[in-house]
Amino acid sequence: MEHLTQKKKVTIMIALMAAMFFAAINQTIVGTAMPRIIAMLGGIEHYTWVITIYMLTSTIATVLVGKLSDIYGRKPFLLSGIVIFIIGAFLSGLSTNIFQMITYRGIQGLGGGILMSATVTAVGDLFAPRERAKWTGIMMAIFGFSSVIGPTLGGFMVDHMAWKWIFWIFLPFGIVAFFMILKMFPKTTRSTSESIDYLGSIFLSLTIVALLLGFSWAGTKYDWGSPEILGLFGASILGLIILILIERKAKSPVLPLSLFKNSIVSISMIVGFLMNAGMMGAMIYLPFFVQGVEGVSPTKSGFINMPMSLTMIVLSTLVGRWISKTGKYKRYALMGMPFMVVAMILMAFMSNIATAVVSMIIFGVGLGLSMPVFTLTVQNAVAPSMLGVATATNTLFRNLGGTIGIAIMGTIMNSSLTKKLEAAVSSGKGPDLSKLDSESAKQLSAFMNPQMLLDQPKLKELHATLPEQIQPLFNQLIEMLRNALSDSLTVVFLSGTALLVIAALLVLFLKEIPLRSGEKKMETHAEDKNGSKKLEKSVPAAH
Repeated sequence: MEHLTQKKKVTIMIALMAAMFFAAINQTIVGTAMPRIIAMLGGIEHYTWVITIYMLTSTIATVLVGKLSDIYGRKPFLLSGIVIFIIGAFLSGLSTNIFQMITYRGIQGLGGGILMSATVTAVGDLFAPRERAKWTGIMMAIFGFSSVIGPTLGGFMVDHMAWKWIFWIFLPFGIVAFFMILKMFPKTTRSTSESIDYLGSIFLSLTIVALLLGFSWAGTKYDWGSPEILGLFGASILGLIILILIERKAKSPVLPLSLFKNSIVSISMIVGFLMNAGMMGAMIYLPFFVQGVEGVSPTKSGFINMPMSLTMIVLSTLVGRWISKTGKYKRYALMGMPFMVVAMILMAFMSNIATAVVSMIIFGVGLGLSMPVFTLTVQNAVAPSMLGVATATNTLFRNLGGTIGIAIMGTIMNSSLTKKLEAAVSSGKGPDLSKLDSESAKQLSAFMNPQMLLDQPKLKELHATLPEQIQPLFNQLIEMLRNALSDSLTVVFLSGTALLVIAALLVLFLKEIPLRSGEKKMETHAEDKNGSKKLEKSVPAAH
């Protein structure tokens, strides 16, 4: 679609930005409010599943849609993604327990994965890499803008309204985005020479599901060395081996192995994996510090995220323009990663709201410098005919990193929290319940649950209903819970820091090649003896 007039491209981009904003705002508005929602629904032990299921279904949808959209065009998937996302969001607002919430969030993730994959790839269809950098920066800025108003709005709504409206308030915007895409986005003819890799798609999905279920259940539902977890990891490895064998012979593989022979693509995907594992795995637990440890309301918690989002908006827009002007991109990734590492270290040792805000600003600088880079590097390093599958595979690695990161960090936090509480009780730092009668002691010991810290109104209500002689012990118990939660979050943030350090080191090995300023043939195909296409030359020589 690079042949379209600039006016037509801008019109299409308006429709794509509307779709991007719809998906992004519905994600960011939930983040700050989710701890309170889970506290209301009950089942904090399943908290990570509300996040994990979204990532799981969106990850599978993303990689499958990448190849299918190369065959059928982006438009059908943009439209279907919006519809499925709307259905999932509407049902999420009707949830009456944690298991319904998990199910409906899975549906929402399916639509989100389809929508985000098709949107990002469509930008690659419209513009050559040199100009694409500018628009990629703008798209990241839109995501950043949703991160500004989303958490704040979500916190305000959960404090003052029925929480279901958090999922419903922007649904009309999704309908508008649907009709904008329907009217403005051009149709593309199906690539009749391409066949659908059904077998590869099945085994790719099975491999991802087994892998993510293994990481999600390990340390929570089952022990890491249990037969169930080992069986899931074994099934994932077996599925991966079968998938590789299938993709080597497939005429139109859903996951072309030739992609991984390109060092730029491989390093970009690994960095994206590690960056998301560290970032998502740690960032998802920031509200636990702000709301649980510091006792800040969800509304005010949203304001704490705002500096990061504003910083990211400004820098991602500027970086996109700078890359478009100079054609250079590696320097921004090299500058951005250290900022993210420093910010995560600050989070690990933060003891007040001011430090949290400073760490958010620094993290926003790192995100603004780095985020526009890695999708661009992958899209620039492959042929236009592989744009969809390459973008989807890159997103797959990012989503896998985020999902696995959340699962591992959740395990780390839960196990650390249990140990910290046991140590506090055994050391005498907790309330001495032996001085109370059996009924009062039983009543107070029932509050030995960190989930209470996430629902401040309920906490105050409980405190007011207790007899006056028990209230000092109750305060001591809450203080013990806050200290244990704070110490556990330190371990979580330090684990995220370690992953970001590895990602920063890998960026040093990323080759930089010129950004194309127009359509060029990027590859020559040769048929191997099995009839599968190989990518012989995908990029010009690095310099």
